[in-house]
Amino acid sequence: MQAIPSSFLAMLDVADASWRPILLAGLNAVHKAFPDYLPALAEDNYLPNGGRLFAAFAQPLDAVRYVLVGEGPYPRADSATGVCFMDGAVGSLWSEKGLSKQVNRATSLRNFMKMLLVTDGQLAIAQTTGDALAGVSAKAQAPASNVIQTLPELQANLIAHGFLLLNAALVFRSHVPPVKEAKPWIPFLQTVLAALADHADRGAEQPPSLVLWGKIAVQLEALPESARFPKKVSEHPYNLSFIANPVMQELFGAMHLLKKNSV
Repeated sequence: MQAIPSSFLAMLDVADASWRPILLAGLNAVHKAFPDYLPALAEDNYLPNGGRLFAAFAQPLDAVRYVLVGEGPYPRADSATGVCFMDGAVGSLWSEKGLSKQVNRATSLRNFMKMLLVTDGQLAIAQTTGDALAGVSAKAQAPASNVIQTLPELQANLIAHGFLLLNAALVFRSHVPPVKEAKPWIPFLQTVLAALADHADRGAEQPPSLVLWGKIAVQLEALPESARFPKKVSEHPYNLSFIANPVMQELFGAMHLLKKNSV
């Protein structure tokens, strides 16, 4: 069996120190179950690039209160950051007409933003475009506004609430269907979940909540470790129906993620 490629081992440095032995164990689990996968991946073109594969694990183990699992990285080099649905090409969240052009291009992020605005009472579910959204944007950008202006601020609020922002498939390759790409990462995610549950047991704490978005992420429910977590499940946010999902509205409504320093 080939060794785990050194390029993946080097990328562990972006993770918080509390995660590094767990992530190494996860890579070993992938290598044991799919011995050809990581060596082949190392020779292929994939996203995220720039050594950001484990960027989500900058969130320390002790800080995790929610494990949000999406589908896979954005299929654009500037957008894929290693953090679930955080599009690296997005700066400003707002424009004169509503959400910024970059947010509108990132479908999952756009629908997540609209869900937050509906939940906060700023938009009616029947009207989440046009003049209504332009009015919300104008208020958000007013000088005295307490509303976040950039995607990094939204990510910071999610991190502050304890979100570990993962994808079911840690990589995207244009020639590999996401559902196929996710399969070899199941042993990795299984290792991560087991570590989180064990950590909670040692501290006599409730384990984090699993937030599963879409059919690929929901496959994690078949893992034995999944039974150790409370769960919130929804369709993936690239579906318009996500905006009105009551489970997601209840989960995120009390967090007020669009407010500066929401914690």
